[in-house]
Amino acid sequence: MSLALATLLYEWKRYSAAMVALAFSGLLILAQVGMFTGIVKGITASIDRSRADIMILAPKNDSLINSGPNGLPERIQPLIYLNPQVTEVESLDGDGARWVNTPEPGKKAVTTFVNTFDVDPTPGSVTLPIDYPESIRLALLEPYAVIMDKTALARLGTHLGATATLGGKTVHVRGVLENYPNVDQPTVYMSRDTLRLLGMGPKNGKTGPLMVRLKDPTKALQVRDELNAASHGAYKAWSKPDLAAANEKALMGEQIIGIFLGFSLFLGLLIGVGITSQTLRGAILASIKEFASLRALGVSMRSLSAIVFELSLWVGVAGLIATGVFTFLVYLLGSSMGMPMGFPLPWVITVVILLAAISILSGLFSLGILKKSQPADLLR
Repeated sequence: MSLALATLLYEWKRYSAAMVALAFSGLLILAQVGMFTGIVKGITASIDRSRADIMILAPKNDSLINSGPNGLPERIQPLIYLNPQVTEVESLDGDGARWVNTPEPGKKAVTTFVNTFDVDPTPGSVTLPIDYPESIRLALLEPYAVIMDKTALARLGTHLGATATLGGKTVHVRGVLENYPNVDQPTVYMSRDTLRLLGMGPKNGKTGPLMVRLKDPTKALQVRDELNAASHGAYKAWSKPDLAAANEKALMGEQIIGIFLGFSLFLGLLIGVGITSQTLRGAILASIKEFASLRALGVSMRSLSAIVFELSLWVGVAGLIATGVFTFLVYLLGSSMGMPMGFPLPWVITVVILLAAISILSGLFSLGILKKSQPADLLR
């Protein structure tokens, strides 16, 4: 075991403030990234958990996030069947409508705007998410039946079995989902027939994005390329992993989110370097007699500097481990509150690099304290 690591393990209390500072510097960024990524996962949950292997979007839409109207001409749907690998194509249609609950005695009415999406309740349908229980599928067969995530119940002032008006027509809450939150606007799901009964089905010959199932899901990338080659610019095919990555990139590219994350990076670097370097300086100063003893034994200043530098790197490793632990706890907290979180690999790598940079800079700023480790001080 190196002297630097032995020192850190034996006197860990002196370096705990630096570890905590590094941990919270990383957590400051990862918690925000996880929250923003979770927002995307909540919005696109119906697509991510569907049986579709490929998504078909309008040609100008590079994601499902703030991409404007994404309707496709109805004539596109039969064209997708020309590929021999395609077995099922269905549109994912949605709209928006005014929701008015039926308040219980003594409670206020809730009036808000909600997103609506349809689901085909046919067993094994390409639009039916794989985690829908059979009770939910059967509930959707009832005309004017709607379902929603449990996190939307309080926001909409409703509960299982309650009635409400959606777009001016009466609907019945027949099911409650889990892990389908939308922190932006509540989302209400229903069958395709109910969507049409409410007057919110496809209009003007336009449908929503198309969900495509293949005979062999392992050929998704090949079929995607074949469909794009045959599209002549009328649509754009996406594999689900590519579309998920594009959705995350689109959200992170939003100006306000970019400002938040950029400021967090700067703040994390500033706070991390400030606290970590001061903690290291204080710990080294407290052990100055030990360093002076090493100099008296003939250890060179260069070797002592290497010990301090290695010590700062071990503090960085400990801070990185603490970041992982704290981030996992935040993830569990978010999951318990119905808020999914995601941590894209590029951002995890960014945090690792940030913590390494903080450790290196802190170590460099702490080297000056070694000048006080004079062997003559041992005679005092």
